[in-house]
Amino acid sequence: MSAHPEQFVSLEEYYKLEETGEIKHEYYQGSIFAMTGGTERHNLISLDIGTELNIQLKGKSCRVYTTDFRLKIEAANLYTYPDLSIICGETPLTDGRQDTFTNPIILFEILSPSTEAYDRGNKAHFYRTIPTLQEHLLIAQDRPLVERYRRHGHGWLLTEYSYLDDVVPLDAIGCTLPLAAIYARVKFEEA
Repeated sequence: MSAHPEQFVSLEEYYKLEETGEIKHEYYQGSIFAMTGGTERHNLISLDIGTELNIQLKGKSCRVYTTDFRLKIEAANLYTYPDLSIICGETPLTDGRQDTFTNPIILFEILSPSTEAYDRGNKAHFYRTIPTLQEHLLIAQDRPLVERYRRHGHGWLLTEYSYLDDVVPLDAIGCTLPLAAIYARVKFEEA
């Protein structure tokens, strides 16, 4: 989310803007925020995660969605585009739309310098209000690092993975995500 809302708009105006505009926006309680574009590294990581999980989910009822599928978070009146989402079973759409869902089981955000504070802060808090959400992963771009938040009782349990030979378990969908697969095409700067 950018720092400055463009203007106060109704939900109907927001939907129209998203249909005709060239860039995506988040909608939060009547304000819209232009979303920043992704880097090459961001896109490679996203594509490699999606590819790895699509292979493992073949024949199962869970599906991987990219940033083109909008998430409505009821508790926050927030409409946003996660980098990757996993939905299992039915995909109930909302607001009479074919592009807006409410029931992810896993959400992924690939951290960028311009959005990292928001992705870790308010956005993460809003994500964790979603009743169906079981796991939330934050993926670093500048080094091998995956932070996995897993619903645990009434709270969330954090586990970090920071070595290329680490494998992240995704218990909610019975899959694993090797860091070597996430970062297969990423070249890191020398320390």
